Amino acid sequence: MTRMYVDAWDPSYGSSFEGGGEDGPASPSSAQVDTDVEVPAAEWAPIDVPASAPMPDVVFLVDGVRRNDAGLWTAEEDGTSYAGLAASFAAGVVRCDLARGSAELVDARVGRGLFTASPSAGDLQAGSVRYEVHRVSGTGEASKLPAAVQPSLTALEIDISGTARDGGDDLLVVDGPLRNRRQLPRTIGYVKTQQKQYLPAALTAVVTALRPGQRTPVFHLGTVWGGWSWYLRLPGGSGAPWSGIVRVECSPDLTPEQAIELAELSGATLPRFASSAYKDPRAPQNLVPIAGLERRLRGMLGDARVLHRALTLATARNRA
Repeated sequence: MTRMYVDAWDPSYGSSFEGGGEDGPASPSSAQVDTDVEVPAAEWAPIDVPASAPMPDVVFLVDGVRRNDAGLWTAEEDGTSYAGLAASFAAGVVRCDLARGSAELVDARVGRGLFTASPSAGDLQAGSVRYEVHRVSGTGEASKLPAAVQPSLTALEIDISGTARDGGDDLLVVDGPLRNRRQLPRTIGYVKTQQKQYLPAALTAVVTALRPGQRTPVFHLGTVWGGWSWYLRLPGGSGAPWSGIVRVECSPDLTPEQAIELAELSGATLPRFASSAYKDPRAPQNLVPIAGLERRLRGMLGDARVLHRALTLATARNRA
């Protein structure tokens, strides 16, 4: 009889894996993958966290949120028009002291921008809030403007990540792929939504066989933002093959030995932050400190309705 599972994630957030039903991500990746990094592919098996695995004294978790406040259009003097997007974004860092069992928000900042390809648009003052113009390349189609916000958010995350750390024996967990944050020391990217199938079927079976707290061997992804990567299963999943599975990655600039050390560190550290389904609609992948940080950051963005009205009034005054 076919087994069926209910994804622990609230359906309004999509799914913890996309495109493949209970068998996991169906979209195959075109990336070249080296699976013989830690052990030969023929010897792949779930790896337990060794009793001697190192533990960081402090874990920093960084995340960002963004929101589209209003879509805009410009009217240029030559009769042309360009789409624009007024967006708010925020980034923050939570410091978790593992010895003391405490967590605190150490930095959080808000940014706002007007994203458009218009050559004439300038900063937009909406009441007490200023949207700094960010000129996008190309024709600036409205459908592509939301993606233009991400580089500004990433830059803010990098900035606060650097200022929050004190240079001790810590670990920085970035919520999402590392991308251009690969230069940050002692840093791992935490990917909680699986969209691509990177491994062949025989090795994917190792991923779905993981028990809570176990990880796969380290492998290498040959993509533009590629690097060392591995899968880890968090506790608290539904029991479905891909429930509780996250993919973790680190910089390709590290040696294989350094990547394996970070893999062991992640296995010893991340499961303790796994969320519970009765508290979080994206459990267990949405880590508890990240969930709290997201709520705080969204509150810092301000009331969307008030900002939309302020933007409406500001553009009306500009037209007068």
